[in-house]
Amino acid sequence: MQKRKLLVGILTLLIVLIFSIPTFADMSEGTFKESYEKAVVVEVEDREFQETYDDYSFQEQLVTVKMLTGDNKGDLVTVINTLSGSVGWDLEVKPNDKVVLYIVEENGQVEKYISDMIRTPYLNYLIIFFVLAIVIIGGIKGVKSLVALGLTILAIYKILLPALLKGSSPLLITMFILIGVTLLTMFIIAGFTRKAVAATLGTIGGVIIAGVLALLVGNLAHLTGFASEESRMLLHVEGLTLNIKGLLSAGIIIGALGATMDVAMSIASSISEIKKANPNLKANDLMRAGMNVGRDIMGTMTNTLILAYTGTALPLLILFMAYDTTAIQIFNSELVATEIVRALAGSVGLVFSVPITAFVASFLVSRDHRVNSNLDID
Repeated sequence: MQKRKLLVGILTLLIVLIFSIPTFADMSEGTFKESYEKAVVVEVEDREFQETYDDYSFQEQLVTVKMLTGDNKGDLVTVINTLSGSVGWDLEVKPNDKVVLYIVEENGQVEKYISDMIRTPYLNYLIIFFVLAIVIIGGIKGVKSLVALGLTILAIYKILLPALLKGSSPLLITMFILIGVTLLTMFIIAGFTRKAVAATLGTIGGVIIAGVLALLVGNLAHLTGFASEESRMLLHVEGLTLNIKGLLSAGIIIGALGATMDVAMSIASSISEIKKANPNLKANDLMRAGMNVGRDIMGTMTNTLILAYTGTALPLLILFMAYDTTAIQIFNSELVATEIVRALAGSVGLVFSVPITAFVASFLVSRDHRVNSNLDID
């Protein structure tokens, strides 16, 4: 009962802290009024307008939309949609398409643009399917997993990102928050148990190693953190001071956390179950069994990280192949080098989490549970 009260108290405190911290909207002040509203396309009419600039041929569409949200909900509004003939940039709309309108009001003048297509309904369907699958298959453990996932998302968006915007050290604040997220996740899913403690320590150890390695290699390889277009755009945000190099290391350990937690919990849980099946096993035997399980998991999980990063960079790799880019250009470009460091540093952290978890779990589980212990074996 005391354990449950303590867990409820920790969760309540975290939620209060999360919602008491200002979000991005609280931290920014616009010089003009702008908003985004939903609308549905009623009619599309091609205008007799064409202009060529830098080999791009621009055309215009007169689009009539019905407002679905905002002060003018239900009104018919006409906006101009400009097409450049560039796939990936143009938004070619047709009747019944739902779109996002960008509305800006400055000096008494209001202008409206089609900003994007509305995609959230389909994302919501996928989220519902995901939640149902977790709950139906996972049962109460699935519900706990969703609670842990929700707290992780809130911690990132309500604590980590606002703290980074305020100029906090990326590596330190990320490590602090990830340690808290790991503790909560493990204890929510596995309770106040030995395997939860072992999995937590193994995860934290692996993530710290990944972060230190990423920072060290990043400095030696002269990685600036400005390899992506998004990171360069941060330079133009007024009043924003960020340690981009630290942000790179922080991103690497965030990317490695999920897989590392998975490996650590799998090993800790396996050792706990082995001890249950054979209570006579000593710490050395449990350590050996945990390492065997870890080696099997290690091969697939390192593949998971490498393939995840490769999948993200697939268009870039095809671009290199299409233009017959030489190996010296590819592997010395900061963009590719950054992804290699990201994948390998995360994988090294995952690998080191195996012996750390196996050692801690075998030590804790092998203790005499009849002697003054507040931790369960499960």
